[in-house]
Amino acid sequence: MLKFALAGNPNSGKTTLFNGLTGSTAHVGNWPGVTVDKREGVYKKCDEPIALVDLPGIYSLSPYTQEEVIARNYILDEKPDCVINIIDATNLERNLYLTTQIMEIDVPVVLALNMMDAVEKRGDNIDAKELENRLGLPVVKISALKGEGLDKLMSIAYAASKVKREGKTVLEETALKHLVKDLTIALSGQGVENPVFHAVKLAELDDLEVLMHKDAVKMVDAFKKSNLDDTFGGDFEALVADGRYKYITKYFSPTLKRKNKDKFIVTPSDKADKILTHKIWGFPIFLLILFAIFHLTFSENLLFLGALFPEGYVTLQGTAFEGVFGEGGINSPGVTLMNLVGLLTDTISGGISSLLENSAPWVSGLICDGILGGVFAVLGFLPQILVLFLFFSILEDSGYMARIAFILDRALRKFGLSGRAFLPMIMGFGCSVPAMINTRTLADEKEKLATIRVIPFFSCGAKLPILTAVAGTIITKGSLTAGYADVITYSMYLLGMLTAFVSVILMRKTTQKGEIPPFIMELPAYHAPQIRNLIALLWEKAKHFIEKAFTIILASTIIVWVVSHFSFTWTFLDEEQMSNSILAGLSGLIQPIFTPLGFGSQLADYGWVFALAAITGLIAKENVVATLGSLAVGLGFAGIDGLFLATGITIPALLSFIAFNMTTIPCFAAVSAAKGEMSDKKKFNWTLLFWIAVSFIVSSAIYFIGTWWWTCFIYLVVAAIVCVVINLIDKKTIKA
Repeated sequence: MLKFALAGNPNSGKTTLFNGLTGSTAHVGNWPGVTVDKREGVYKKCDEPIALVDLPGIYSLSPYTQEEVIARNYILDEKPDCVINIIDATNLERNLYLTTQIMEIDVPVVLALNMMDAVEKRGDNIDAKELENRLGLPVVKISALKGEGLDKLMSIAYAASKVKREGKTVLEETALKHLVKDLTIALSGQGVENPVFHAVKLAELDDLEVLMHKDAVKMVDAFKKSNLDDTFGGDFEALVADGRYKYITKYFSPTLKRKNKDKFIVTPSDKADKILTHKIWGFPIFLLILFAIFHLTFSENLLFLGALFPEGYVTLQGTAFEGVFGEGGINSPGVTLMNLVGLLTDTISGGISSLLENSAPWVSGLICDGILGGVFAVLGFLPQILVLFLFFSILEDSGYMARIAFILDRALRKFGLSGRAFLPMIMGFGCSVPAMINTRTLADEKEKLATIRVIPFFSCGAKLPILTAVAGTIITKGSLTAGYADVITYSMYLLGMLTAFVSVILMRKTTQKGEIPPFIMELPAYHAPQIRNLIALLWEKAKHFIEKAFTIILASTIIVWVVSHFSFTWTFLDEEQMSNSILAGLSGLIQPIFTPLGFGSQLADYGWVFALAAITGLIAKENVVATLGSLAVGLGFAGIDGLFLATGITIPALLSFIAFNMTTIPCFAAVSAAKGEMSDKKKFNWTLLFWIAVSFIVSSAIYFIGTWWWTCFIYLVVAAIVCVVINLIDKKTIKA
């Protein structure tokens, strides 16, 4: 099977093109490095199937970042049959810099001028035929977002892959012309593949090339001693970069005809950025947008219209859909969908329970209380997870999330953190695993370690059921209106973000102190998200969640039900005897550990369920709600709310329970990803200890301050002392 590689700058539409060609559901983002590893798919419309590989977004083939190493090694070592170089046609000159490097490799190359619809919309035009003649490469106009020109692109690329091509360089008008030529001849004589590319990199004194061709380095050193133009102080790499841009400006840029070349045009994106990236209002606007998202996902009083309805108003009262769409107010889309799924699962559970009415107690208990009670408790929150994920995907795909990284870079840089580190953090809202893998884009190892440690504090979709379930109990216990569910959930998400920022700032000021790397990022133009990609992403999220529900969570609920309904002598126990079960006994042993957090020894007979749920959550965070749901049904309570209330737990302790599960050791998959990104076992062990320590500190603070308000002064004094000590250490380090 033929292999084609897709290469291009970040935000050039490369992954969107990949999805359009393969039907893949690879993640589409608007920041550098979102595609950390190559993604593979198959295009089937040519005479033979073609394997497409989506390489990381890069600006050059110099091995400075992990993405550049991945892309460079793939093209050189894997030898694809063709490289499709995706160009953002709205930024032609800058994108062609990478093209001039790929041209130097002995591989067929086809240029895809993407976003041509945007170019034509502003009245500009690119003479593709003339650009093709000057490059010596096939050039095809496309719009990956609209799916225009994709089949033509693949047809031309397929034809190009059948013709052998030798690399050539654009450095013919630079002072390094003869050096590159001599190095090419020398490397060719040694049988080195892609001699032009390696010659240019060797002239730049690229670290990898110096190690690979130590003999040829002598030619570079000798050339340096000659009477060379010292414009760049003998920096050959800068001389090469300057030569590339001069060649692009002289020969390739004229193919772009601008309608208003002498007039600066303020685009709609520029106008929006004046507001959305404002140095004062940018961050508050972000918080407001976040609240709107949570309101549309969790509120049972949409747009706060509950006051318009008479007291006791119930939508569709007396029907099977009573309360589904609202009760004393209008439910948000997230709550409405959750209620509909709940209605469906309740109907299924009721039907199966009726069928098993005459069966043995342990059979109906295992199936209805254990399996269905646990799995349905988790599945009930799937609609809200998808709604929240949809909104975050829209923010990301539209280009807004890139702006948030830009805004936060200004604020975080003074604390030793760059905006680039925020990009994998925000990915944690979706899943911690790819977020941790994405830290490979961070050049500074200490910044990378600090970022990995705080990613779990950005609550992923698996933690959402915990927040929603506990928020319902807080509303009931605190006699609050249901409209506060969004406020509670939003506040806990902000708490996670605040904990992350404080933690990473403390680390960067102490144990993980280091240089702040520069943060250069292109802000893509705002655009409407592609519906096809959004649907594909939601389907993948739902499929992954359902697969986990019927594998890991199913197995966990069965185990929990068995050990909660049998004693140590393996005697079957009914609802009233479950406190004597194996599970209750084991959970009771660890329950005292959580006493400082409010859900330990101070609770009533059923208090052990919190300790158990927290421990099962280490396997998969969905297990927390699955375990509680299974136990609630098994113990005969009306849902998780009834179980919580029976334990006598307080509101501060409930908030502490949320905070603990948000900040403690994440699921096994995330722990494995973190370990894979750390080369040092000692660092990994310290990371586990860090997660445990932070979760206990944050949760205990919430419980103590919420229970005894005056303890806030103790925490403030301790915080002040810590800040003073860190500041003194910081000043001492600077003087040294």
